[in-house]
Amino acid sequence: MGASGYILRRLGYGVILLLGVVVLNFLLIHAAPGDPAEVIAGEMGGATQEMMDKIRADYGLDKPLIVQLGLYLGGVVTGDLGESYFFNQPVIELIGARIVPTILLVVAAQMIAITLGVGMGVLAARRPQGAWSAFVSVFSTIGYAAPVFWTGLMLIILFASMLPLFPVEGMESARFSGGPILYALDVLHHLFLPALTLGIIFLAQYARLSRASMIDVLGADYVRTARAKGLSERKVTFKHALRNAVLPIMTVAGIQFGNLISGALLVETVFNWPGMGRLAFDSVLRRDYPTLLGVLFFAALMVVVANLLTDLGYRLADPRIRTGGSRK
Repeated sequence: MGASGYILRRLGYGVILLLGVVVLNFLLIHAAPGDPAEVIAGEMGGATQEMMDKIRADYGLDKPLIVQLGLYLGGVVTGDLGESYFFNQPVIELIGARIVPTILLVVAAQMIAITLGVGMGVLAARRPQGAWSAFVSVFSTIGYAAPVFWTGLMLIILFASMLPLFPVEGMESARFSGGPILYALDVLHHLFLPALTLGIIFLAQYARLSRASMIDVLGADYVRTARAKGLSERKVTFKHALRNAVLPIMTVAGIQFGNLISGALLVETVFNWPGMGRLAFDSVLRRDYPTLLGVLFFAALMVVVANLLTDLGYRLADPRIRTGGSRK
């Protein structure tokens, strides 16, 4: 089976996984206590029993659960995720307006975590008993243990209160006026603290993992052979050792992408970032089932795509990997 067959097989697995996630989310959310009709009526200031029955009929809440599930799955297949109970808008439109900020936040956090984490780990591995290596170990432990919301609050206190360098909420400045370049810089200015907050916990993990992986690779026979040939330590480290040491990091990065998205919910709440996390938070409070299901669906879709890209990147980084999983 060639590369195209491998990709098609992985896409098939992804579709099956998404289907399972959609069904499981639907059943779990509808099993939760509470009645969305009561919340909708509460927003209207109260309603009679006849009005409650009409609300349930309008939103299909009076149908058996299995019928509701079938209708929802049919809508998902055709790209219709339903209409929000609270916002009275199609869910796909609500998510379309929120998904770009979330992707921007998650990608920026992942880039910060991988770039700085791998860099710190590589430098620490070159002198395992040095002061920098000890600092990386301590930093990794603290960074991984600290709750993401606590990290966000500490960064706000440090960089927005004590040193007012960065804004603490929103994605752009109010009453902004300027060209596209200035707008991009303004968004990056607002993005820095949320992305750093979300990235620190994973930065710490990647630093610790890359340090351990590099120490193991630097002791391999082919690395000693490269040194015996007279290659500089820089070439040995970055050209020969790092390429193999980064493979476990790529695997963990793909696995942790789901945790990165879930962490974005808290970060978006702390910094009032206008992404899907805020939308999910508001949907939970208002029992807006279609919107919450739509957010969970797109989050699962992002994880599946990220894992597929990780698999492809792993195969490109290590040409010994074949479609069937064998090594030669």
